[in-house]
Amino acid sequence: MILIISGTNRPNSKTLKIAKCYQQLLDRKSVENDLFSLSDLPPNILETDLYGKRSPEFGPIQQKVSDADMFIFIAPEYNGSIPGALKLFIDCCSFPSSFYHKKVALVGLSSGRYGNLRGIDHLTGICHYLRMHVLPLKIFLPNVQNELNEDGELFKEDTMQFITEQIEEIVRF
Repeated sequence: MILIISGTNRPNSKTLKIAKCYQQLLDRKSVENDLFSLSDLPPNILETDLYGKRSPEFGPIQQKVSDADMFIFIAPEYNGSIPGALKLFIDCCSFPSSFYHKKVALVGLSSGRYGNLRGIDHLTGICHYLRMHVLPLKIFLPNVQNELNEDGELFKEDTMQFITEQIEEIVRF
């Protein structure tokens, strides 16, 4: 099962819209998947779920992570890297069993011109530390506000071509 992670806790984010597009594409291929948005993290996660502690609210989230064979991290650019909420989420998950030797595909997005290139590089380093197998084909969506139509759907033909290619790689990975 592939778990798509919308990598920000910002409500109604473009990141979540992109994650839902990935979910639709996987659904069309009949690939088992689930989507988790960091906006659904417990609000007190910093106090309750670090350093081996486990709150009742985080238990079902941890179960989704444990059940996943592969992840797709959709990560927006925050201050030249990934959101702190994404790193916190990773840190709260059981170590090392949550991510060790599992597969991951990475997608970066930004309102600027580089599509979170630097942040995806940082996230790649984290994934390598966790001994994850990182799909070589990474997608970068610069100026993401221009990639979504008024319904929150990706509409540019060239962008869809790149994402479709990555989805094909994910399925074969």
